[in-house]
This record gives sequence, C-alpha cells and structure tokens, in this order.
Amino acid sequence: MKLKRNRIVIDIDRARTDQQGRVRAGRFRRASRIFGIIAVVLVLIIIGVAAGGYFWWRHYQTSPAYSLALLADAAQRNDTATMDGLLDYDSIINSVVKIGPLSPSVPTKIKQSLQSEVDAEAKRISERAAGKPFVLIALAVPRYADVKQEENAAKVTLDIQNERTQLTMQRDGDRWRVVAVQNDNLITQLLNAATRKLQR
Repeated sequence: MKLKRNRIVIDIDRARTDQQGRVRAGRFRRASRIFGIIAVVLVLIIIGVAAGGYFWWRHYQTSPAYSLALLADAAQRNDTATMDGLLDYDSIINSVVKIGPLSPSVPTKIKQSLQSEVDAEAKRISERAAGKPFVLIALAVPRYADVKQEENAAKVTLDIQNERTQLTMQRDGDRWRVVAVQNDNLITQLLNAATRKLQR
C-alpha cells in the first residue's frame, strides 16, 4: 500500500505580486501623507498672505497716501463732495496767495473762483489716474509721492511729469486733508483768478 505524498505548492508569482502590491500601497500612503502636508502648508500660506494683505490695506486706509489716492480719483470723476472733504480750500488758497483768511466777508464769487482753480489743478496733477480702477490708483501713489509723516501732520512731495508739487496735510479722523500747496502753476492760476475777480 502506497502512501500519498502531500505536496505543498508555493505560488511564487502570486507571493511576489502580493509583496509588490503591499509596497505600492505603502508608497501610495506615504505620497498621500506628503501631499496632504503640502496642501495644508499651502492653505496656511494663502490664509497668512490674505490676512496680512487685509491688515496692511486697513492700515493703509488711514495713511496720507490713501487720502491722496481718494483725492486723485475724486478729481478725475469730478466728485466735488469727496474733494470738499479732502481739501481745506481756505487754508490752501491762503497758503498760496496770502490774502488772509477767507472769511464770510470775502465775496462768494471770488471764493468759488479760487476753489475752482484748486479743483482744476488737482485734476491736472492727477490726470494719470483718469479711467483707472481705484485700487490701482491707491497702489501707485507711493511711486509718485514721497510722504513724511509726523503724528498728525505730513509733508508730501509729488514728482509728476518733471513737475514738483509740495503738499502739507493734516489728519482729520481716519482721513487726511490737504491744507497747503506749493506749486508754481497753482500759484499763477490763483493769483490771476484773484486779480480778475478783484478788478471787476
């Protein structure tokens, strides 16, 4: 009587395939983990940049440069209400033509004429802002304006089209107002306008 021999058959190909599958699965898990970490880091960077940009913009909105951007935009859009809030006409005119404080006794027509000259000069100086989005104007102001701020006062030097204009600004709440201007063209325009009106 012959005994049957039990054979143990090892499927080498299958074992190799299983091992390769486990290796691939391990690599996939590691790659997924790495990609997950990279994704989290990128999200944190984006959030950080967005938060930094937001707080920078909020701070910039309280600066003289931002008020200059508002003024340039308002001048190009003929927004007289905004300009009235950013320009101290009496102080500006007095700083240029030295005719004394523009009290209510000064004829209204003279005041209106001089204010119109200030508005026209603001529009001329800011003509590069015409038709541009406000955000672009605001970001471009530091390129043209050298701002030296000391607490509630600021001195601004504008170099535009080879012409220098100096402004004095004072804080007014969260905004800044122009209170004095040194500009040869504005001096000429205001003196001529005042002379014309006073001779009538």
